[in-house]
Amino acid sequence: MQERPAVRHDGVDALLADARSRLLRIDVETAYREALDGALLVDIRPAAQRAAEGEVHPAVEPMVVERNVLEWRFDPRSEARVPEASYDARILVLCQEGYTSSLAADALRSLGLDATDVVGGFKAWREAHLPVACRGASA
Repeated sequence: MQERPAVRHDGVDALLADARSRLLRIDVETAYREALDGALLVDIRPAAQRAAEGEVHPAVEPMVVERNVLEWRFDPRSEARVPEASYDARILVLCQEGYTSSLAADALRSLGLDATDVVGGFKAWREAHLPVACRGASA
């Protein structure tokens, strides 16, 4: 079997632009409405960042799935999947500022899932005065 050449990008900005070219990104207000209507709002930030910056309020029912295991948790074929993993699920990926979430949502889409990310991330969520659970002094 011959190895395929790797896709190359001219830097991380080009990589990000390529991922975003396949997403219909949504703003925080839309994410909030969709989450209340049953979409899965998935916070991929590490525990230390959530502790320092705050979290989406539990009333919104966010899921916390850190970035390093995201694909395994949401691939419906994976033995490590979460019960919510389904090709019918709408997945809204949230990071701190909306960069890592674009790459993560694109990876989920490449698995055949209905995923996108939230423009501006948790920072924009908090700035829009959407429901948060503050844990850190800066939140």
